[in-house]
Amino acid sequence: MTRLAVLSDIHANLPALEAVEADFLPFHVDQVIVAGDVITFGPFVQQVLQRVLEKNWIVVRGNGELFLSDYGTSRARKEWNDPLAYPIPRWLNRHVNDPEKAAVAAWPEIRRIEFVDAPPIRIFHGSPASPWESLYPNLTDAELEAFLEGVQEETVIAGHTHLPMDRQCGCWHVLNSGSVGMPLDGQPTASYMILDGGKDCWRAVIRRVQFSYEPIFKEFERIGFVEECGVVGQIIVDAFKAPRPVSGFFHWKEIHYPAAQFSWKLYDEYFGHYQWWEYCDPVYRIYP
Repeated sequence: MTRLAVLSDIHANLPALEAVEADFLPFHVDQVIVAGDVITFGPFVQQVLQRVLEKNWIVVRGNGELFLSDYGTSRARKEWNDPLAYPIPRWLNRHVNDPEKAAVAAWPEIRRIEFVDAPPIRIFHGSPASPWESLYPNLTDAELEAFLEGVQEETVIAGHTHLPMDRQCGCWHVLNSGSVGMPLDGQPTASYMILDGGKDCWRAVIRRVQFSYEPIFKEFERIGFVEECGVVGQIIVDAFKAPRPVSGFFHWKEIHYPAAQFSWKLYDEYFGHYQWWEYCDPVYRIYP
């Protein structure tokens, strides 16, 4: 029987990755799959990249890796030119060494894997079409099937939402292991999945693992993350502290101050008057 460990959204969180590795070691997994966003946001970017590359795991690129590999090219999004709103692409490229940049550039965005004792699997980060799209757990069957139209593999692994999912939709078994390094469902634990192969299906078990946040915040301070990345850097640190989505700030700003530059005044106004759920995607509000 083939046994896999499925990880996603590590987000350069070394303590969480180390805790997850220690947890799946007794399961004697045959392979480890990482469904994107190995880096971005967390402070241990170079260390986590080196660790994942040394392990020779099966990895696909997420949108977080595109911040690294697309920045400064014609593929970069126009809005990345705003250093106040998008300091992360530049920050990443300053903190990742050239050999690791080349390795990330060679990661595919979609992979198909096959084992002799279980069905084939398609792996991507967001959706089959884009690492920026999300297969949210609250999608209807019709909505989810529209995203998966044309996918031949009946087992698919995604990430990006930071929300675990094990769902049968039409002919597809849709799996999401949740986030190793940046949980957003109110549980301050790393989430990953053990996947056991069978002749006709894969059986999934979600595991939650405790880890220490203290080294993360110390590293943020040591490298001067907020000083270099400004308001957005502080929002990222806040997301690790929550653990809830703080992306509502961006939605709120788009509605109320679309032309304003990112500033500490806006930060203070939003976080002084609103709760995390008021402007975030409704899917996250269902988690206690």
